[in-house]
Amino acid sequence: MASLTGRTSRLLRPASFGAPPTGERLARIQRSPQYRDGAFRNERPTRTVRPGAMLPMLRETLRTADRRRRSPAAALPLVRPAAVASGEPPASGLRLTWLGHATVLAEIDGHRVLFDPVFGRRCSPFSFVGPKRLHPVPVSLDELGPVDAVVVSHDHYDHLDMPTIRALLRGDAVFAVPLGVGAHLEHWGVPAARIRELDWHESATVGGLTLTATPGQHFCGRGLVNRSSTLWASWVAAGPQHRVFHSGDTGYFPGFAEIGARLGPFDATMVQIGAYSSEYWPDIHMTPEEGVRAHRDLSPGGPGGVLVPIHWGTFNLALHPWEEPVERTVAEAARAEVTVALPRPGESFEPAGRLPAEPWWQAVAARPTSAARAGRSLQPRPVDG
Repeated sequence: MASLTGRTSRLLRPASFGAPPTGERLARIQRSPQYRDGAFRNERPTRTVRPGAMLPMLRETLRTADRRRRSPAAALPLVRPAAVASGEPPASGLRLTWLGHATVLAEIDGHRVLFDPVFGRRCSPFSFVGPKRLHPVPVSLDELGPVDAVVVSHDHYDHLDMPTIRALLRGDAVFAVPLGVGAHLEHWGVPAARIRELDWHESATVGGLTLTATPGQHFCGRGLVNRSSTLWASWVAAGPQHRVFHSGDTGYFPGFAEIGARLGPFDATMVQIGAYSSEYWPDIHMTPEEGVRAHRDLSPGGPGGVLVPIHWGTFNLALHPWEEPVERTVAEAARAEVTVALPRPGESFEPAGRLPAEPWWQAVAARPTSAARAGRSLQPRPVDG
């Protein structure tokens, strides 16, 4: 009977749900300026996904006439990261590798930082149900090699993946996370000594690198009852010569300009441009146009560095067509005179060097341009990048 009870408990609350903050961690949360009336709050009122909206959203998902447009029509052209293919450090001191969705490896001034690593097949608490990857991971964690820091923006499943975190325990990486998220990591076996748990505007150092948690406009929660008991954040990684910004998930808000003024200028900004909905969650994810605007806000007084679109292409998390986020980003970046990099999954580039600019997604979209319809037969083909 005890065994059956334990099995039932694991089914109702699997380890992937994480753990709630308690003790001194909870006391620290309660002292945070971001924690008010029993939960973390955004700086201004926001509309998140309301429980009552789930059923109509599901109905719309099922009755959408052209559901196939939310996934690619053919396999994506994967690229073997330069950090693996060549083994050479970046000549300029800064190299970025987009590994899909919000996962980016930043090699910056001799340090290797892995943002929002999700290498699992699904972004879900369960292995058998939930949004499934639309393309394979370009490279395994073992092939990617050791990293100095793992940076997590918040605890949603498409940004914090339990199996990936457990796999990263094999190295010596420091885990930089927003307030409360450390409880999940400790529950999964990460030693407290390797966790740097930060409130907005707080920093931690890893070698010669400074990691700073910066504001965002979002919400958190991995179960049904612990919504907004952990904080969300964007991040700045600054070395002696270079600095980059990672937005995590966020709606557009005025705080980007303050982040740029305090911690910029940035050589590159990795900005969320996908999984938006003006009807169901208008304030917690940016549209592509808002993503470009955020990039410009982060660069007061100048054109800024390179915009790297993230949070698109890997998981089907919204009702818009699969390729729409990047298409709209490219159009808005041209209008706003913003330099944008367009890597394929796994592709590496140095912001100071030649940028990936080919519209590769058009060959695999459900409705590609007429000139690219032959791309329907495209198969995954890892190549050096």
